[in-house]
Amino acid sequence: MDALVLLFLAVLWDLALGEPPARIHPVVWFGRIAGLIDSRYKRRSPVRDFMAGTATALVVLAFALSLSILPSFAPYPINYALAVYLLKSSFAIRSLHEHIARTVTDDIEEKRKAVSMIVSRDVRDLDVYHLNSASVESLAENLNDSVIAPLFYFLLFGLPGALIYRAVNTLDAMLGYRNERYEYFGKFSARLDDLLNFIPARLTVLLYLPLGGRKVFRYYRLARFKINSDKPMAAMSAVLGVWLEKPGVYRFPGREPADEDIKRALKVYWLVVAEWLVIVSLLLATGACPCLSL
Repeated sequence: MDALVLLFLAVLWDLALGEPPARIHPVVWFGRIAGLIDSRYKRRSPVRDFMAGTATALVVLAFALSLSILPSFAPYPINYALAVYLLKSSFAIRSLHEHIARTVTDDIEEKRKAVSMIVSRDVRDLDVYHLNSASVESLAENLNDSVIAPLFYFLLFGLPGALIYRAVNTLDAMLGYRNERYEYFGKFSARLDDLLNFIPARLTVLLYLPLGGRKVFRYYRLARFKINSDKPMAAMSAVLGVWLEKPGVYRFPGREPADEDIKRALKVYWLVVAEWLVIVSLLLATGACPCLSL
């Protein structure tokens, strides 16, 4: 199957229709499998918890791999339709825009509610500027997780690469917490997510360069708080000229982020997405990548 045609149809689906219903969304299935095992496994010891968490991740990854090869066994044209559907489920361009756009409001309680839907931190006591910051941070981080990285692994390994990356990212979002319940159970998922995002997070920073120039590199050097997720945030902060801060964890310098800056961030988002889609399309069209034939 032509990977460029597959990409074009998947992006067209995303922009026109958005996300599939939750009941038939592969990413939701990944989460449900992990959640089911997580809820039934009683924590015992660090070693056993780590082994159980690793086994949970491997079960989900095996499921993702099995889904990714289904088109190979389906007759024409079902194989095309299934491949488009699965590739589209690995990224979320329109949906990310919609979630962030809902945080642009003068009603602070509505803003707080919208922001709580896209971040894991407690937003109840955040002022309007930190709510705006959380919204822009989420956009910057998820630009990598939901767009750049899935298509990066699609370029390298075809549909299996995109779906397996998305499964790992989902596992990290559900299990990759540094607390008593997940410290060991989620460690394998968290470290695997760190590994898979190492290159895409830095690639995302490079995609900001046409918009922010050398300032992007200056802010990148300040991103020493996390392994990967702070890198795209630093680049977005540099381009917008606003501070982005999670109190007690990280802060990038600039002026206070306003609602207008969320709108500006969304414009930056679309420019970076367009830039990446052009690059991916050119690589696929010229055959200058090892993407597996489907």
